[in-house]
Amino acid sequence: MAATDFKDYYAILGVSKTASVDEIKKAFRKLARKYHPDMNPGNAQAEAKFKEVSEAYEVLGDTDKRKKYDQFGQYWRQADGAPGAGWPPGGGNVDFGGFDFSQFSSFDDFINALLGRAGGPGAGRARPGGANYNYRNARSTSPSGFGGFEDFASGFGGDRTPAGGTSADRESSITLTLSEAFQGTQKRLNLGTEAIEVRIPAGAKPGTRIRVRGKGLVNSYNQQRGDLYLKVEIQPHSFFQFEGDNLVCEVPVAPDEAVLGATIEIPTPDGTVKMNVPAGIRSGQTLRLRGKGWKTAKGDRTDQLVRIAIAAPKDLNPTEKDLYEKIRNARHYNPRSHLQSVRL
Repeated sequence: MAATDFKDYYAILGVSKTASVDEIKKAFRKLARKYHPDMNPGNAQAEAKFKEVSEAYEVLGDTDKRKKYDQFGQYWRQADGAPGAGWPPGGGNVDFGGFDFSQFSSFDDFINALLGRAGGPGAGRARPGGANYNYRNARSTSPSGFGGFEDFASGFGGDRTPAGGTSADRESSITLTLSEAFQGTQKRLNLGTEAIEVRIPAGAKPGTRIRVRGKGLVNSYNQQRGDLYLKVEIQPHSFFQFEGDNLVCEVPVAPDEAVLGATIEIPTPDGTVKMNVPAGIRSGQTLRLRGKGWKTAKGDRTDQLVRIAIAAPKDLNPTEKDLYEKIRNARHYNPRSHLQSVRL
């Protein structure tokens, strides 16, 4: 029975939800006499009303059925073991302690919320990083087992419930060194009285959300644990920073290297490589080392971007100073010639 087909049997009989058995019986007899087909020959509306009144009394006049109706609302028939409306049969032996089922549009929504698979009523949507689960076909639309950044974890900070998750899930933060995030590592976590070992695959980045299955809070309805979500934070590094998916670094070059070009050594995450600096390069220009950046979930590498900074020497020896003076005297290039035409 869909939510829009729900019949308020109390309203049909004109009694309150606290009405006694005698009050319900009295109301039924009065309405049955009024709408009985023998009293209304050929009146289809009266006949339909008589059937509706009889249906209401069949439920409210039976102690067990009334209890299920009060508890399960539009789903009382399914709780009583009658199939239909997306609810599987055989639910009559379950006591949900007065839980309000009117907030769920189908049995799938109820089961998803009960098992912590979605965000409550209207739970057809998927939880961030979680599975969109359908009760009837009993399969998840998210990958199972270890699935990259969705399924691994490490040490963490303050707990909080993740946006869009269930109350049984919790979210914390984890701080890694750049080396741990790049190479992957294994951490030992203390979750209150419980200690767990978790493996972190290579390639976690700042903001990556990590999922540890079954290590969240306990669901108050089914006593099953939700998931733990960890948000990665990476300690600042003296040389490498992130720029999108790539790594970026700043490398100083001497004035003569910038003018004449040079081959210089550049640190990368997995060792030093040589890079050609073209003649005439300017400060702020970026060179690219392809495939020398961060590791990805697919197993390949992004790029490392090398930003050039021309470093003028501060302490010159006599020979250097003499040569720079000769260059200045012989230089015909004016780097500020374009400023002569600048006006407000």
